[in-house]
Amino acid sequence: MKNKIAQEWFERAQRDFETAKLIYHQRGYLEEVVFLIHQAIEKYLKGYLIFNGWKLKKIHDIETLLNEAKKYNNEFTEFLDFGRILTEFYYEERYPPGPISEISKDETKKLIEHAEKIIEIVKKETGL
Repeated sequence: MKNKIAQEWFERAQRDFETAKLIYHQRGYLEEVVFLIHQAIEKYLKGYLIFNGWKLKKIHDIETLLNEAKKYNNEFTEFLDFGRILTEFYYEERYPPGPISEISKDETKKLIEHAEKIIEIVKKETGL
């Protein structure tokens, strides 16, 4: 890995994503799974961007990060809707007032699948 800081982002992202899948398979709280998917993808994208020379910005908006990432690889364009969903869920879930967000097992599974595709792109592009 040519960039130690990017590698640190990837290591943290991997832990978040593995934890999300573990909770999902153990039939845990799905809103926590989605939160961890958001965290993982945020970290993978920030690591990817840093790897490509991007200056770190303290943001949590996945759509914004995907728009930055597509400057280096247009494949990320496919995931903009995914990014909007994750970001909206993140803010709804983490910042009261309001009830805990509800998400189905099928919706969560689709989010995991989209996340896996983004992770594949990041790994391919960075040599992980």
